[in-house]
Amino acid sequence: MNKELLEKIQKSEFISNKDTIFTEINEVVENTLRLTSELNTGYKTPEEVRNILTNITGKEIDSSVQVLTPFNTDFGVNIRLGKDIFINKSCMFVDLGGIELEDNVLIGPDVKILSVNHSLDPKNRRGVILRSVKIKRNVWLGAGVTVCPGVTIGENSVVGAGSVVTKDVPDNTVYAGVPAKFIKNI
Repeated sequence: MNKELLEKIQKSEFISNKDTIFTEINEVVENTLRLTSELNTGYKTPEEVRNILTNITGKEIDSSVQVLTPFNTDFGVNIRLGKDIFINKSCMFVDLGGIELEDNVLIGPDVKILSVNHSLDPKNRRGVILRSVKIKRNVWLGAGVTVCPGVTIGENSVVGAGSVVTKDVPDNTVYAGVPAKFIKNI
C-alpha cells in the first residue's frame, strides 16, 4: 500500500470517480478482496486471523484483539484497531474514509461501520464523500448496529441491537432505535 495514497485519501472530503486516485483505490480494493476471501475461507486460528488482518490494514494487530469470521472490509488500509477489541461474526467495515476502534471495544454480530457516502447530486453520485468514524474506549455496539459516516461513539457508551447511528453518541450513554436516540445515562 502506497503511504502517499493513504495520505491523499485522509486529506480528502470527496473523491470523484473520474479522479485518477480511483484507479489506485481500486487496486487496493482488489488486494483486500483477495485477503478477505482468504480470511473467510475455512477455519483460521485467532493468530492466523490477526496475521491476515495485519496484511489487510498494513498495521500490526495486537494479540489481545479477537475477530470472528466472516469479517469483511472493502478497503482495509484505513482501519485502526486498539487493544482488547472483540469483533463478532459477519461484520462489515467500509473504511475508505477511516474507521478507528479504541481499546476495549465490543462489536456485536452483523455490525456495519460505514465511513463513505454518496452525493445526492446525480452528476457526482458515483464519487465518494469521506467521513471518518471513531468508536471510543469501552464502547459496546449490539448486534446488527449500523454506524453511519462521520459518527463518533463516546467512551463507555452502548448502542442497542438493530440501531442506526446517524449522529454522535456522547460518553457514558445508551442509545437505541432507528435513528438511534438517547435512552439513558450510564
